[in-house]
Amino acid sequence: MAELTAEETVQAADKVLHDVGSAWMLHPETQARGAAHGYPKPMAFYFAGRGGVLGDVDADVVTAAMGWFHPGLVRLMWGRGVAVASAREGARRYAQACADWAADHLAGFAGTDRLAELAAKVVFGAEESGLPLFAGWRAEPLADGGPARLLQLVHVLREWRGSVHLVATTAAGLRPLEAILTNEGPAQARFFGWRDELPDCDHLKDRHVLAQETTDRLIADTYDRALTPAERAEFAGLVRGLGDAVL
Repeated sequence: MAELTAEETVQAADKVLHDVGSAWMLHPETQARGAAHGYPKPMAFYFAGRGGVLGDVDADVVTAAMGWFHPGLVRLMWGRGVAVASAREGARRYAQACADWAADHLAGFAGTDRLAELAAKVVFGAEESGLPLFAGWRAEPLADGGPARLLQLVHVLREWRGSVHLVATTAAGLRPLEAILTNEGPAQARFFGWRDELPDCDHLKDRHVLAQETTDRLIADTYDRALTPAERAEFAGLVRGLGDAVL
């Protein structure tokens, strides 16, 4: 039987999980569902929905939990979003949009139930300290089963790695804009709402390398505890299959 180390599992699975999670959140169908609820902009639904698990908080709390977004963008879109419905209702609507997207796009994936079973072991085996957005989404009721349950767990796994990476970039001494520019670059910084002249951060790239290594190590620690070597290989294979089906 094939086996993987925890570190190999990180390399095999985590980018696909990130990309699948991004696919449903940024998809035009998700944006249309937000518009149907009355959210005036796609990003208003994004912030009120994704951040809604934090509850009735100031926009600065959402900025702190999500990381890397320009605070002005968060405040503007969070305000527009929670004007439509409460934060907790926004999270509920966002979770339903996730379930609806899963029904439309994951129905043909044969490994749904088994991947959900393995993903749940990782999700509920992870430490939540210092990771409020991950903790908030993990505390939400899980869908009963099928594609909706799987995509919800993929979303929680994505929030987990993102939250861990936010801690790691902060520990490496990178400010939010610096963390983006040393990783995904200027285009992503613009997407995250940074509109002023962008600084040259090439001299800080070693800090991003350190943050990435810290993130991988912390994620691998959980894979090591939550899954056996054979389960890790199975998990990575199923994640690759999910990526092939969705991306």
